[in-house]
Amino acid sequence: MFIKLNVKWPAASWLLSFLIFLPLLAIVWQSFGHDEDVFAHLWQTVLPDYVLNTVMVVLGVAFLSMLIGVPMAWFIAMCNFPMRSFFIWAMLLPLAMPSYVVAFVYTDLLEYAGPVQGALREFFGWQSAVDYPFFDVRTIGGAIVMLTLVLYPYVYLLARTAFLEQSQTLAQSARMLGCSPWQSFKRVSFPLARPAIAVAVALVAMETLADFAVVHYFAVPTLTTAVYDTWLGYGSLAAAARLSALMLAMLFILISVERFGRSKQRHYQRTTGQEAINRYSLTGAKAFAVTMFCLIIFGLAFALPFFSLIGMAIDYFDESWNEQFFEYSYNSFMLASIVAVVCVIIGLLLSYFKRLSQGKYSGVPSKLASTGYALPGTVLAIGVLIPLSLFDHGLNSLWEYFEREGPGLILSGTLFAMIAGYVVRFSAIAIGSIESSLNKVTPSLDMVSMTLGMSPLKMLFKVHLPLVRKGCFAAALLVFIESMKELPAALLLRPFNYETLATYVYQFVSDEQLEHGALAAIVIVVVGLVPLIILNRSLEQQH
Repeated sequence: MFIKLNVKWPAASWLLSFLIFLPLLAIVWQSFGHDEDVFAHLWQTVLPDYVLNTVMVVLGVAFLSMLIGVPMAWFIAMCNFPMRSFFIWAMLLPLAMPSYVVAFVYTDLLEYAGPVQGALREFFGWQSAVDYPFFDVRTIGGAIVMLTLVLYPYVYLLARTAFLEQSQTLAQSARMLGCSPWQSFKRVSFPLARPAIAVAVALVAMETLADFAVVHYFAVPTLTTAVYDTWLGYGSLAAAARLSALMLAMLFILISVERFGRSKQRHYQRTTGQEAINRYSLTGAKAFAVTMFCLIIFGLAFALPFFSLIGMAIDYFDESWNEQFFEYSYNSFMLASIVAVVCVIIGLLLSYFKRLSQGKYSGVPSKLASTGYALPGTVLAIGVLIPLSLFDHGLNSLWEYFEREGPGLILSGTLFAMIAGYVVRFSAIAIGSIESSLNKVTPSLDMVSMTLGMSPLKMLFKVHLPLVRKGCFAAALLVFIESMKELPAALLLRPFNYETLATYVYQFVSDEQLEHGALAAIVIVVVGLVPLIILNRSLEQQH
C-alpha cells in the first residue's frame, strides 16, 4: 500500500522526534565542554567508588529479582497450590509502591529506636547495641533489598507470561517421561523462557540504574547521585553531563542485552492459545512452602509498607489534610494530565506516520522519540536543561543587544521545563501502546478509505482514532501514572516553590517524617494500582 502524504506529516514527525531526542544529543555535546577540572577531580577521588557502587547495586538487584521472580512466576503459572488465584495479581502490586517509601518504612522499623530492635532488647534483656549484632539497613545491601522488593515484579510478569506462552506439548512430554516439577522447570520451562527473563533482568537493571531516591536516602554514592550532587553541589553542568554520558554508556550495554534477548525469543515455539495448561498439583509440605514463599514476599514488598502508610495516615490525618496536600495534589494531577495528553498526541502522530509512510526510514522518528524512556531522571533533567538554558540565555542576549531588559528565564526554571522533561521521558509509553493498537487495524481499511477520497488527516479521525481509542486511553493512563510517580526529574526541573506529591512525600522522607506525608504517598500508590489491575485482567483474558 502506498499513500501519498503531505510534506507536513513527515516534517512534523521528524521535527518532533528530533526535539525529543535533543536532550540526549545535548548531554553528549555538553560532556565535551569545559568543566573547571571538576570531572578530573571526581575521577581522581570518588568516581571509581561511584562506578563500583553502581555496578554492585545493579548486579545485586538484578540477581535478587531473578532469584525471587523466576521461581514465583513458574509456581503461579504451572502449579496449583493454596491462594494461587490471589497471588496471580497480588505479586504485581509492589510496582505501585514508591521505592523511597519502602526504604523509609523499613528504616523506621529496623533502626535502633525502631520496634524490631526494641522488641529484641526487651525480650532478651539487652541493654545497648553493643550487646547484640544487628545489620544496618542504610548500606549497599539494604539499598539492593529495598529496590528488589519493588522491582522483582518485572521479572515475575515477563517470566510468567513466557511460561504461559510455552507449548504445552513440551510440558506434557516432560511429564510423560517422568520428569518431576523441578526437572520439568530445569530442563524445559527455564531454557525456553531465558530470552524473556533476560529482557526482564535488563529492565530491572535499567530501573535500578535510574533510581535516585533510595540510594540518596541511604547515602550510597552512585552515578545517579553523582549527577545530582555535581550539578547542584559543584555547579558544573559539563561535569554532570560527562557523568550522564557515562551512565548512557552503561544503559547502551543494558539495552543491547535486552534487544539480544528479544531477538532470540522469536525462535521458540509458542502456544496456540487453545491449549489447556495441565498444572502440577502441589500438596503437603511443598504446597505450604510455595504458599509461604509467595506470602512472605507479598507481605514484605507491599502489605507491610502499605498498611504502615495507612496507620501513619490515620494517626496524622489532621496534620496531613491541609491546603498543601490539596495544592500539591492539584499540581500533580494537572501536570500528569497535560503530559498524558501531549504524549498521546505525539504517539498518534509518529505511529500514524510510520503506518502510512512506506519509506525506508519511516520507523526512525518513533524509535528516536522512544529513547528518552531509558534515560534516568537525573540524566534526563540535565539533558533538558541544556537546550532550554541555551535558548533563554540566547534570547536575553538578543534583547540586551537591542539595549532592552531581557525577559529572564521563560523556559528553564518554569513549568514548561517539567512538562518537556516528562514528555521526553514518557513518550515511548504512548508510542508503544498506540503503535500496538494501530498494528491490529487491517491495512484494507486504509485502502478503502483512500479509495473513497479521504485525506490522511480525515482518515485518522474518521477511521483509525475510533478503532485505537482503547490504546490511546491505555497510553494516557500509563503516562499519567508514571508522571504522578516521577521524582528525580521533578526535583531538578521544578520551578521555585513548586511541589508535586512525589517531591512533597520525598521531602518528608528526607526529613525522617514520612508520617506527615503518608496520606500523599497513599494517593500515589492507589493511583498506581489502576494500571496494574487493568494489566492483570488483560493477561488473564489472554491465558
